[in-house]
Parts: sequence; C-alpha cells; structure tokens
Amino acid sequence: MSSKEAARRRRNPRGQGQALKAELVEAAARLLATLERPETLTLRQVAREVGVAPASIYGHFPDLGALVQHVLRLRYDELAAVMRTAADGAEGPLADLVARCAAYVHWGVDHPGQYRTLFGGGMPAELVPTNAHGAGEELLGSVVASLAGARQDQPGHQDRPEHQDRRGPEQDWQAGLLLWTALHGLVALYNAHGNMPWPDLTDLLAQTLALHTGRPVDEIVELARTANRPT
Repeated sequence: MSSKEAARRRRNPRGQGQALKAELVEAAARLLATLERPETLTLRQVAREVGVAPASIYGHFPDLGALVQHVLRLRYDELAAVMRTAADGAEGPLADLVARCAAYVHWGVDHPGQYRTLFGGGMPAELVPTNAHGAGEELLGSVVASLAGARQDQPGHQDRPEHQDRRGPEQDWQAGLLLWTALHGLVALYNAHGNMPWPDLTDLLAQTLALHTGRPVDEIVELARTANRPT
C-alpha cells in the first residue's frame, strides 16, 4: 500500500474490525454496480477503493467469491424488504400483488447498477455459483403466492368451468415465474434502452399485470399509482 493510500485510511482502533468489513462490503457493492465489466472485479480493486492492503481482506472474507456472495445476499434482502414494505397495508390480494410488483419494477429502474448486480449475469460460475442466488427465492416466492391470491380473488373465478378444478402448486409456480420473467424483461429493457420514448412505466406495469390476472387495466393503474414507492 502506498503512503498516499495509507494516509487516506487510518487503521481501525482495536475492536472495530467490523467497521472495516462494512467498508469492504460497501466498496465491493459500489464497484459491482458501476464497473463496465463487473466480472473483472478483483480483491486488489476492492482494497484500493477502501485504502487498505489486499491482505487485510482475508481477515473478513476468505476469497473474492465470498465477498461478492455477501453483497448479493444483502442486495436480495434489500429488494425483498422493499417489496414487503410496499405491500404492508394492501387492501386485498390484487392490491398486494400490484404493490409488490410496482416496488420491484421501480426499484430496478431507480437502482440500475444494483439491479444488474443481482440479475445481470456474467459473473463466472466459480466466483458466483448458481446456489449463491438462493437468497432470491423469497422474491419469486412472494410473487407466486401473491399472484395466486389475486387470481383466486377474481370476481366470478370459482364459477367459471375452467376453474372448477383448483390450480395446483406447480401451476401457480409457473404462472408466477412467467410474471416475474415479464417484470424482469421490462426492467432490463428499460434500463438498457432508457433513451427510447417509453410509455409511462406505471401504465406498462398495469398492462402486464392485467394480462396475468385478467383484471381491468384501469383498476390496476389506480392501485399502482397509490402503492408505496420504494426509497
């Protein structure tokens, strides 16, 4: 470490090692969100960002993969919390679904770097194995359950012949997966091509949810515009 780097960061007092860990995590998260090619991230870059020697990282993370996976878990927890908070107080299953999906879409558009960290791909499997994204299962699970509830709550749902046999868990999971795929595509395309003359984001979301729930677009638009926005 150069004298300039040393001057930039003083050694943490005894017992404050967690402060350095937090700085390392913050630096790694910032680099993953802003690097043109986040898959090229190295421990040396993280150390330089914080102003410590690379060896200092090993007291908190055994390797780069552990650090990156820690960042992923934090980001998944953050997005899941945003969706839960948005749905707090929702009056009815459809309002719950709209609030969760609106929170997801707006968080992804308002935080494109963080969204890319979670869903952008490109990270080597040896660095971020597939099971490292297991923390994201809560996101999909909440969408699956919320969509199933909104469909069951649809007026006249149980009286329609095609719905006499109740949908099973597998069908509900597939329906939720298709909806999440649509939401992800909307965020990814919006972020990648933001200079296009996109329609209003809430209107696009409402039309997407109308296709998956069979509910009127106007009803969903009204719910989306009154839903809690993530901060």
